[in-house]
Amino acid sequence: MLLILSISSLTVLICSILMILAWLVSKKTISDREKLSPFECGFDPKGSARIPFSLRFFLIAVIFLIFDVEITLLLPLIYIMDLSNIVFWSWTGLLFLLILLFGLYLEWHAGALEWST
Repeated sequence: MLLILSISSLTVLICSILMILAWLVSKKTISDREKLSPFECGFDPKGSARIPFSLRFFLIAVIFLIFDVEITLLLPLIYIMDLSNIVFWSWTGLLFLLILLFGLYLEWHAGALEWST
């Protein structure tokens, strides 16, 4: 019991030292106008570097991210095909694909996939 307590306290001590050391090393003290301004080939920037981007692009990117995550959720179905009942596996895969297609239909019907409006 004493060994576990000593190892735990040593671990907490090492982690604390590393966190404090990382905080001290990462501290930025020098901040001048040149380092905080955007770099544009050595010249002064002509416009703002923080221009807003299209909301449509953001929506398309979020939809892509959602469907990309859903595809990664479909991949384990291939690996468990041999381990499970084929009927249960088929119904599960079909239900998941129907939910995906229904979501795609809703996005399409709402007009979120239209790039030019």
